[in-house]
Amino acid sequence: MIIIGEKLNGTRKAVAAAIRERDAEFIKNLAKEQDEGGSTFLDVNAGTAPDREPEDMVWMVNLIQEVSDLPLCLDSANPAAIKAGLGAVNKTPMINSVSGEQARIDGVLPLALEHKTDLILLALNDKGIPATVEGRMEIIRQLIGMARDGGLEDEKLYIDPLVIAISTGTNNAMVTYDTIKTITQEFPKVHITGGASNISFGMPLRPLINRYFMAMAVQAGLDSAIINPNDRELKGAIMTSEMLMGRDKFCMSFNKAFRAGLIGPKPEK
Repeated sequence: MIIIGEKLNGTRKAVAAAIRERDAEFIKNLAKEQDEGGSTFLDVNAGTAPDREPEDMVWMVNLIQEVSDLPLCLDSANPAAIKAGLGAVNKTPMINSVSGEQARIDGVLPLALEHKTDLILLALNDKGIPATVEGRMEIIRQLIGMARDGGLEDEKLYIDPLVIAISTGTNNAMVTYDTIKTITQEFPKVHITGGASNISFGMPLRPLINRYFMAMAVQAGLDSAIINPNDRELKGAIMTSEMLMGRDKFCMSFNKAFRAGLIGPKPEK
């Protein structure tokens, strides 16, 4: 499983405060925790006002790279912030994200094509998130075609089919699963990514719902997750699902994570 660590995000109150107060140690510790938790990429989202976001993005990137060698996922709808981050990274990053919204196609997609980054594509456009599988697939086909035309190989594309809260529609999870299955059939070399938390919005026992949702998404074809890598229960559910689906040769990843204390009961100190 390709894990994109989600916690370095300025929409979180503690991270926003750290950015505002220039609390470097908080940012570096959060990066180290996610690195040690088994992340593949670290998502970096300053989430500040457009005029200061480029500076904040560079500040975060530089701090993270002091303590982690992981590639970063530059996360912003602001092309200026993405461009600033691209100028500061040590390794070719991932960009999060391009959707069918014209502003993102015009502003963010050219940066991904120029720098040949990995790229997250979102199944939404200026009209919102389509309610049907076919509606989402129309957007996905368009975006994959544009990425291919610009020279990005399918292996560098991460498709997020998007998740709508189950509390607002009984079939919302099934639409996501069916979209994942359709993507994997039509575009077998792309990656499928996504987060868990939207599915449980407005519900009790959210962590429980998130774990089962992600386990079923793995069965449908999910091979990447935007999560907190230190959420032991969620990570354990994902790794167990991959193992049972035959995607973990000789159960090596599961056993390695268990021995390292990353899943299962928390080791006593």
